[in-house]
Order: sequence, then structure tokens, then C-alpha cells
Amino acid sequence: MHPLLRPIAAAVVCSLTLGACVPMAMFASSSGSAYSGKRNDWGTFVASREVNALCITPKLRFVIWEFEGRFGRKVIMNSGYRDGQHNSAAGGADSSYHTKCMAADFYIPGVPKQELIAFAMRVDGVGGLGCYPGRQFIHVDVRDRPRGYNRPVTFSGC
Repeated sequence: MHPLLRPIAAAVVCSLTLGACVPMAMFASSSGSAYSGKRNDWGTFVASREVNALCITPKLRFVIWEFEGRFGRKVIMNSGYRDGQHNSAAGGADSSYHTKCMAADFYIPGVPKQELIAFAMRVDGVGGLGCYPGRQFIHVDVRDRPRGYNRPVTFSGC
């Protein structure tokens, strides 16, 4: 491949991705009592001050926009980036994708958790999915799927 074609192809793919999901995510609603008192951190609603929504990869941001576009409502993030100390305190795995800015735990007010799980199973960008029985949120990360997988790697009750 010619050296100039790779950046041009990447720009085209990025533009198409943005064109496909950003407009719908821009119209996602954040009205209602479920959002009152929630902080908006870099365009993402967060459940508490401890949640860091700044450090998330572009791929994860696109996945979040896909959820918001599909359901027409903004996500509320329970957990985003975690430094090593925060990750240990939260009981996260040593190699957690939260420490790499590649994972988010979130829910969407008014959307049943089973619908979020079903949608996550169909989104190509979702590499890992955790369901956590008894909790209202799901975990989504953007790891590379193992060769031959056509759905996310699942864990914690999915």
C-alpha cells in the first residue's frame, strides 16, 4: 500500500464512523430526574466525583455514542479511568482495561439492563462485556476480540 493511502484511508474511516454515530448521540436526551444532580464530565454524565470520564480512548467514546444514539438517552458512567490505587480499592483486576482508558461501567436511565446487554452483543467495537448480576450497570471495554470471535468476550454474569 502506498504510504499516503494509509492516513487517507484512516481519515475516511474516522469520518464515516463519526458521521454514522455522532449525529444521533448529539440528540440523545438528558432530561428527567435521573440526570438531576449528576455531573457532566467532558460530555459524559458521571454518577459521582470519583468517576473520570476524561481519559477514555476515541474507540470507547464512539461505542458510548453508539449506545446514546441507539437509545436516545445519555449514559451515566459509574466507572471510567482508574489509576492503580483506585483500581485496587475498587477490586479491579491487575490488568483492568479501566487502567488503560479502555473501559466504562454505565447505565442509561429508563433502559432495561437486558436491552443494553443485547445491544452490546451486536456492537462491533465492544470487545468485552461484564453484566454484574444485581447491579444496574454494564461494563464495556474496547479490547481486541480474540481471533474468530464475532461477539464480545463476556464475564461476570453475562
